[in-house]
Order: sequence, then structure tokens, then C-alpha cells
Amino acid sequence: MSQDTTGSTATAAASTAHNGQAPHVEALENLLHENRKFAPSADFAANSVTSADAYGEAEADRPAFWAKQARELLTWDKDFTEALDWSNPPFAKWFVGGEVNAAYNALDRHVENGLGDRVAIYFEGEPGDTRTYTYAQLTEEVKKAANAFESLGVAKGDRVAVYLPMIPEAVITLLACARIGAVHSVVFGGFSADALRSRIEDAEAKLVVTADGTYRRGKPSALKPAVDEALSKPGHTVQNVVVVKRNGEDVNWVEGRDLWWSDTVDKASNEHTAVGHDSEHPLFILYTSGTTGKPKGILHTTGGYLTQGAYTHKAVFDLHPETDVYWCTADVGWVTGHSYVTYAPLINGATQVMYEGTPDSPHQGRWWEIVEKYKVSILYTAPTAIRTFMKWGRDIPDKYDLSSIRVLGSVGESINPEAWMWYRDVIGGNAGKNGEKKDNPAPIVDTWWQTETGAQMIAPLPGVTATKPGSAQVPLPGIAVDVVDENGQSVANGEGGYLVVREPWPSMLRGIWGDPERFKDTYWSRFEAMYFAGDGAKKDEDGDVWLLGRVDDVMNVSGHRLSTTEIESALVSHPSVAEAAVVGAADETTGQAVVAFVILRGDAVNNGDETVLALRNHVGKEIGPIAKPKQLLIVPELPKTRSGKIVRRLLKDIAEGRDTGDATTLADPGIMTQIAESLRK
Repeated sequence: MSQDTTGSTATAAASTAHNGQAPHVEALENLLHENRKFAPSADFAANSVTSADAYGEAEADRPAFWAKQARELLTWDKDFTEALDWSNPPFAKWFVGGEVNAAYNALDRHVENGLGDRVAIYFEGEPGDTRTYTYAQLTEEVKKAANAFESLGVAKGDRVAVYLPMIPEAVITLLACARIGAVHSVVFGGFSADALRSRIEDAEAKLVVTADGTYRRGKPSALKPAVDEALSKPGHTVQNVVVVKRNGEDVNWVEGRDLWWSDTVDKASNEHTAVGHDSEHPLFILYTSGTTGKPKGILHTTGGYLTQGAYTHKAVFDLHPETDVYWCTADVGWVTGHSYVTYAPLINGATQVMYEGTPDSPHQGRWWEIVEKYKVSILYTAPTAIRTFMKWGRDIPDKYDLSSIRVLGSVGESINPEAWMWYRDVIGGNAGKNGEKKDNPAPIVDTWWQTETGAQMIAPLPGVTATKPGSAQVPLPGIAVDVVDENGQSVANGEGGYLVVREPWPSMLRGIWGDPERFKDTYWSRFEAMYFAGDGAKKDEDGDVWLLGRVDDVMNVSGHRLSTTEIESALVSHPSVAEAAVVGAADETTGQAVVAFVILRGDAVNNGDETVLALRNHVGKEIGPIAKPKQLLIVPELPKTRSGKIVRRLLKDIAEGRDTGDATTLADPGIMTQIAESLRK
């Protein structure tokens, strides 16, 4: 039930700091204020898997709290002797001396506990083909894959590169690697051959697992040619390529190197005994782009990563594995697809949906069709997708019965308050196909975390927290997050600064693969004894955390440090706007000027200059004159990667009149030409 529905208001905080003095040039200024709150319903709170007591328990002794979670959530081959060794910061060791097997915890033990017939994965292919795996069936498939990989010479500690679409074989491959102690390195299927090769070379991979192709927007899309190109030059360490037959694409075949999955994995024995690996044994490398151009191989180990992933999955989504059907829409190529598709749901014994395709294939209601078909009760997706659905209009989801949904999650970029409200009311409030609405819409858990953190760090607990549109709100139990000024001092409520983590956490990255100095320089050098990865944030008047985007994206307009995220949120709060991206462009008078790129909702009318003026004035009203865009361009689409992230550097190129940089990673490379043409007009 809503506690306060007075709506969002704004202040002209851009003009003065909280004490009436001119703001420090380094401060991130607090622009938007949000007054809406939604407390959990009495029924939801009464049945919640987590209570408010978890915060106090964790605060009293964080390592002891995490040790308790590790023992309750995982089955250990050998118990650990120490929860945390922080004797050599920033290199942490969690659950020292313990031995555990990720695949056994995700699969075998559920079968041994009588849950073999429970569905682990409902797979929905883009063309409409389906597969269902029970825990017993998935366990057998992983055992066969483990045997097949070992027959190819893959041993504990070897690296395996994975270049697969969102099909069950992706999860099977990752768990098979974890089972034998091989280290998997997943490369997103939308990345180029050059990106794939650089990651194969850096990890010195012995095996590549790929597919002939996949389906994208109703058409076959090839994958194997990129692997062939990546391996075309000598010098790599790959000995074999295992290929899944997915879409029947013609493939070039390298005899002695290439093997069909059906000839190796499918024919392997389904008898395989899992053995425990040290808690700090490397589980996977996942590459994230570095500012220097060389990708960073983020290294995660086993025990701590599994513990925090399983705990947060259970607590943040209020998981009841006996009855819930969970769907995380992320691709396995990203960390969300590792933590909240491959590992945590299966460790918790959940039933989940995997979908191969895009939200608009073969029609714009495909996701809601899937929710209705499988009675999805927990949906975890990205703000980009939500804003896209806003653009298409609510009449599409209103055609489907989404009444099964009881928890909604958001992951990725910050979610604008108005997109949050749309998600809550249209998706979380749907009680059937005929427009009926629930008395208590599903709560939304907005989660902040990173590839580097491994698992969720800031999020509301849906049975405990009164949620606020657009805010991730509070650090989870056992996590010490803060917002600090440029000197590393905590900022007061109502002020902005830099988001840091003050104490080690179980799923933290253990380093950058092969480069410990870069690990220290990148994450631990800005503030003493604190982890900082580049995000700005603010604390509101209640002390709740709001993400303000990358500090690199902050604009300096006439000495005021303005967050692109807050200006974007102000634009999206206008009823005509579905999505917005804001950049700072060089300006002779103000240093930088605000330039906005806006997508209108499907039912909005574009009246040219009149619409532009209305949107500029709306920002001035919501935030203040300092934030009003100097230039605002209405565009058909924004440049986004295949994972849905907006590539603002390309928009900055356009705003500053330069030729745009490399657009090959975009989902639609041609969009930059359309935007440039719109600007010329």
C-alpha cells in the first residue's frame, strides 16, 4: 500500500549547497527529490523469507553472519576454519580451508534430497521450440559434459572460453567446468572475433565451446565463423572447439580441432563424481572493457561468490523455491547471467525460465506471453527493456494475464522513477487479461551491483523495505557501502559523492587475471582502504542511496557538477518521453552544456520545436534552470549495445560535431547515421 503518493518534487539545489554556500566544485549535486513510498503489504511481509533482524545480526559481526549463510546455503565437502582472512588487503580470502563444489551444490544434492523431478529450467527458443530439464536431467547432462571435457584434456585450473547463445548448453557448460575445477570465460555472443580472440589469448584457453549459430529477431545468426576468425592466426592455446547444433547454419570445419557437441557430450558417460575444490579456487573470469582499451579479466573464486549469490537471490527476491517460477532475462554473457541464471537459482533449488530471443520476436508481447505461459512469479530485467515497453505502450502487456508476478527486479543502469512506476503499475499491478488491477502491485527490488562485486550489494528487501521509485535504497545485510566526498569522508543525508565499499564482501572480485597491480590501481587507489569503481551516488534525506551513474559521465556546467542520470530521469518523468540519454558537450561559455537525446512514447505526438521547448522547460521545472538542455534532439532510437546499455560516448561525438567512433558493438550500427541525419535536419 502506498504510504505517500504526493509525487516527485524538485529543488534548484544546483544553485547552492545544503549550507547555503557555493558547492565545492568536486561535489555531485543533489537535484531530484522523490517523495513516493510503497510499504510491503501485510500478507507479503508475513510470508517473507527475510526479516529486518538480518540487518542487526550482520552489523554485529559481518564475517560471522556470512559464515552462517555459507553453512546454511551450501553443502561443504570440508568445513572452513576461518570466515575471512583480510591480512593482505585488497586480496581477500573467504571461508578459508573450506572445500566446496559449485555443480554439486547446484544439482546433485537436490536430486539426493528427493527433488530430482522438480523442473530446473524451462527453455523457450526464439522460434518457439521448448525444452524442459528437471534437476535429475540437468545433473545427468552436466556429468556428461564434464566427462567429455575431461576426455579432451581439460583439467582443474584450465580455462575454457564459452561463446554461446542463451540456450541450456550454456548453463550446462559452465556447471561442467565448475564441476571439474576448470575456469570458464564466457564471451558474449554479440562480440566480434577480435574481442573473442583477445579474451581467449589473455586467459590462455584450452577449449572453446560455441554453436553454429542462434536466432535473432526471427532470423538465423551465425556464431561459429567468429570463432574460426578468432583462431585463424597462430599463437593461441586452443586445442579443441566443441560446437552445438542450434540453427543449422553451414559451418567451416577444422578436422582434428572441431567436434560436434552431439558427438562428444551427448555420447559421454553420465556417471561423474564431483569433488570439493578450495573455497578460493578460481571459478570464472569475466572480461569487462577497460579505459585503456585492454579488457579487464575480472576473477571470481568459489565459496564466497556462491554464498553471497545464493543469499541475495533468496533474500532480495523473497524466493520460495517450492512454488516460485523465476525468470532473469539477462544473457549468460554478462555477470547477471552468471550469478542469477547459472549459479544462485540452481543452488537455491529454484525453477527458472531461459529465453533465447529478443522481446519483439515474433511480436512485441513475447515476454508477456512467456510470463503467462509459465506463470512466472519473479521477473528480473533491465531498465532499458522497461523503457522500451513504455515506448511500445501499455496496451500490449494488458492483453496478457500477468497475475502470477509477485516480485519485480531491476538490474543494470539506474531506473528512472517514472519507469519504475510504470513497471509497478502496468506489470506488477496486472491481475488478468481484462485490465483488472491488483490491490497491492508486486514490489520492485532495484539492485545495484557490478561484474566486480559478483552479487547484489544494494537493494530493498521486498518484505521489509518501503520502496522508493528509482532508488536501490540500502546496503544488503553484511555489506558496508557508503557515499563519500573527495576526501573519503561520509557525506550527509541530502548530499552526493562517490559510492564506495568500506569492508570486504564474500563475492568480491579477487583480482584482474594476471595483473594484480592493475587491480589495486583500478579499484583501491582513489580512497584509502576503500573499494571504488567509478559510480557517483547521493543519499536522500532518509539516508537511502540513489545511483547517479558513472563519475566519468558527470557534467560540469558553469561550475556545477550535474549527474546525467538525474536529468534523464527528469525527462522520462514527462508523459511523452519513453527514454532519454544526456551528455555534456564542450561549450565556450559554460565549460559544458547539457545535450539530450529523447525517444518519445508510441502514443506521443511530435510537434517539432514546440515539443522540444516543452521538454526543456519540463527539466527546468523539475530540477532548475542550470539543468535545462541547451540542445534537445528527438530520435527514433538510441545507440545501444546488444546488452541494452546506451553508448553515450557516441552521442557525445555527435553533440560535439565529431565523426562517431567505433559503432560495431551496437545492436543496430545504422542507428548512428539516423541520429546524425536527425541532427542535420
